[in-house]
Amino acid sequence: FKLPVTCCFCFCCRQCNTFTNIHTYTQTYTSYVAREQVKGRTRMANVSKEIVEAFQRDGCVHIQSLLTEEEVNILKRGIEHNLAHPSHRALVASEKTDPGHFFEDFCNWSVNEDYNHIIKKSKIGPLAAALMNSQTARLFHDHVLVKEPGTQADTPWHQDQPYYNVVGNQNVSFWIPVDPVPKDTCLKLIAGTHKGPWYLPRTFKDKKAKWFQEGELPEAPDFDESIHKSLTWDLQSGDAVAFHMACVHSAPGVRRTSSSARRRAFSVRVLGDDMRYCARPWKTSPHIPELESYHDGAVLDLPVFPLLFPTQSD
Repeated sequence: FKLPVTCCFCFCCRQCNTFTNIHTYTQTYTSYVAREQVKGRTRMANVSKEIVEAFQRDGCVHIQSLLTEEEVNILKRGIEHNLAHPSHRALVASEKTDPGHFFEDFCNWSVNEDYNHIIKKSKIGPLAAALMNSQTARLFHDHVLVKEPGTQADTPWHQDQPYYNVVGNQNVSFWIPVDPVPKDTCLKLIAGTHKGPWYLPRTFKDKKAKWFQEGELPEAPDFDESIHKSLTWDLQSGDAVAFHMACVHSAPGVRRTSSSARRRAFSVRVLGDDMRYCARPWKTSPHIPELESYHDGAVLDLPVFPLLFPTQSD
């Protein structure tokens, strides 16, 4: 599909890239394997051919047990620390009249040791490479989303990528809950929408077009789930929904008021081989100031975007 004409970018042929010999990336008839040997320790994501094909076809898949029980507990600790010590990027996405509370924060991996551990030491890097059919996987940013019990705020249908200043097709977001999430409070995704078009990004609370101008992109329709293929799942702690940044999705509020209804989720957004910087005349969400001096088509290889697969060291 065609990206908006305001996007300036270039793609590099994979054959032009050079890679270290510390990793392998192979496709077999039954599975895709991303494997890395780091100081005698192997990190590997062995994901079925069907899962990779589903991700490529639908733009979203359910990943069971992405994190171990120990990793879930580490991530819970990181989220609670983030809630107690929000960054200057943190925001409340629910109205003051909402009986619940919807908290978001971004880009904290470099100051939150638990986030750093999950992003760099779990299977996220090699799994992302496998899903994207990419030789590399590089962190774009992290995003925590906490909807407390009783939160009425719904997240409307939208795509993530139009809010960003990156272009390309090889990308994946992991939405990882640390609480069990039943279908009625889980993400909903519209299969195949990652293939285009892009829809006009708006602010969630007041519906303003702060990025692309009014009319520059089509409005996101109110997708009729009886017509469009809508995907959602019952998730356990440590499961994940992996989805393309251009896949249309929404999320309901958490209207149950019991403490067990709390929904803490951590998103990790990952870039593959063909992703490039695209300059925007506006402040993107999230704003990443390190990119302000970058030029169109540049590879995002700054320290703020660490390589998750392959890596050179622990």
